[in-house]
Amino acid sequence: MLLDTASLYFRAFYGVPDKVKAPDGSSVNAARGLLDIIAKLVTTYRPSELIACWDDDWRPQWRVDLIPSYKAHRVVEVVPSGPDVEEVPDPLEQQIPLIREALDVLGIPIIGAAEHEADDVIGTLATHATLPVDIVTGDRDLFQLVDDARDVRVIYTARGMSNLEIVTDRTVVAKYGVLPVQYADFATMRGDASDGLPGVKGVGEKSAATLLQAHGDLDGIRAAAKAGALSASASARFEAAASYLDVAPTVVRVATDLDIAAPGTRLGALTEDERASAEALAEQWNLGTSMTRAITALTL
Repeated sequence: MLLDTASLYFRAFYGVPDKVKAPDGSSVNAARGLLDIIAKLVTTYRPSELIACWDDDWRPQWRVDLIPSYKAHRVVEVVPSGPDVEEVPDPLEQQIPLIREALDVLGIPIIGAAEHEADDVIGTLATHATLPVDIVTGDRDLFQLVDDARDVRVIYTARGMSNLEIVTDRTVVAKYGVLPVQYADFATMRGDASDGLPGVKGVGEKSAATLLQAHGDLDGIRAAAKAGALSASASARFEAAASYLDVAPTVVRVATDLDIAAPGTRLGALTEDERASAEALAEQWNLGTSMTRAITALTL
């Protein structure tokens, strides 16, 4: 099970009321909520391995170099020598070190990669996995990794933790009319305002799906446009978007070849020292029953 960790702790922050505080008055709703999410996921799906995939760089410069608008609306501070600072509410930002510590004391490995997003870590680990893979995320972009033949599916959280959706090949086809392997090209054409991707003007989800059904992939569509096999208006749209389409697929497709590997750990009973550390952290930060539920789930 590969966790899109930031997606989950953002969900926890906005979904869990900020009523219970740490003894020093700090907010702990995101940390508590994430522990509850982990407890639910592990109890429901019983993974043999659990990995928290991390955004070492939430807006990699190589993606920005290709499409400057990529996630630009989320930037609150440009950092010339490192990752730009993302707009994150202060009460959540302050909890991220605690979240990392909680994952660590529970023995859940955290894996990131320099100059890459958690999506790229997930893409690499899922692609090279020898076990079935569940990807937990609220991000549709990861639908491109779904692969029934390799037993890779997405547990989609967008409708809430009480209404999780299992996304398979059939789900993607039913929702969008394209196969998972076509999803990155579909997303490139559709665009995504939340990621600063303009898409191809005049091409929405239905027309993108129709074009992919007819021509297979984006390269095939662009070749058809150049050959005059599309309508004059459609050809004009793709010609107008040529500079975007030259680079967007590289931005939209997740990396699958990073120099990382799964740690090979198995879920199991915490040692006495590990349990003591987890309980001490819970006491220090008032994580209460959320930590207790996580410990119980991870040791079943």
